[in-house]
Amino acid sequence: MGLTKRIIPCIDVDLDEDGTPAVYTGVNFEDLQYTGDPVQMAREYNEAGADEFVFLDITASAEGRETMLDVVRAVADEVFIPLTVGGGIRTTDDIAETLRAGADKVSITTGALERPELISEGAAAFGSQCIVISVDARRRYDDVGEHYVEVDGESCWFECTKKGGREGTGIDVIEWAETAAERGAGELFVNSIDRDGTKDGYDLALTGAVCDAVDTPVIASSGCGEPADMYDVFTEADADAALAASIFHFDSYSIEATKEYLADRGIEIRW
Repeated sequence: MGLTKRIIPCIDVDLDEDGTPAVYTGVNFEDLQYTGDPVQMAREYNEAGADEFVFLDITASAEGRETMLDVVRAVADEVFIPLTVGGGIRTTDDIAETLRAGADKVSITTGALERPELISEGAAAFGSQCIVISVDARRRYDDVGEHYVEVDGESCWFECTKKGGREGTGIDVIEWAETAAERGAGELFVNSIDRDGTKDGYDLALTGAVCDAVDTPVIASSGCGEPADMYDVFTEADADAALAASIFHFDSYSIEATKEYLADRGIEIRW
C-alpha cells in the first residue's frame, strides 16, 4: 500500500448569527449544528497527534467572500503540523494571502472548476505541494456521465459540485481528477456529499475510482463512523490519507486509539 497513511481531522468553519467564527457539523452538507471554537479545536488536535489539520471556510465561495484569514492566523499559531485551508480561494493572490496567514497548503474547489488555469498558476508560483484540489462529489444515476461504476447493483457516475455542494457542474469527477493532476495539483481531497455526516463509511466506489485514475495522492473524506472505515478506505480504495470530523469532534474515538487500531491491522501509519 505504499507510504505511511495519514489521519487528518477537519473543521468546517462558518460565521454564527453574531458574525463569530464557529465550527459546524452536518449531514449531506446540510443541517449544520454548532460544534465548537475553531482555535480551541485546532489546539486540541495538534496535541492529540493528528498528522495534519484541515480548516474549511464552508460558505466563503457560496457567499462570494474571502476566507476568514484572521481566524486562519489564530489557528496557525496553535498547530505545528501541516495546515490546509480552503474556502473562497479564486486567484493566485488569494493563495499567497492564505499561505502568508500560516497555511501550508490551500484547498480549492469552486475557483478551480470555474477557471482550471488557477491550478497551473498556483503550482507554478508556489509549488504543487501547496495546491490541493477539493472535489465535492455526488452520485448520479442518469446517462450523461463519462465514467461509471457499479454500486449496489446500479450503475452511477460522480458529478463535481461547487459552492459548497449547492450547484452542480455536469463535470465528471474522474475527468476532473485527471485534469487537476495534469495541471499540477499536489493532492486531491475527495468529499462525498452522499456520505457526508452519515457515519456509514467512506464512499469506496468514489475514492477507489479516483485513486485508480491518478497517481496524485488522494485524501478520502466524508462518512467515517469508526476506525474500521479508515481501514477499508486504505485497503479497498488505496487512499493515501483519511479525513474525519464527527468521530473526533464528539470524542467517539481518539486519534491515538484510531492509529492503534490501524497499526494492529498492519496499516503503516505515522506516530
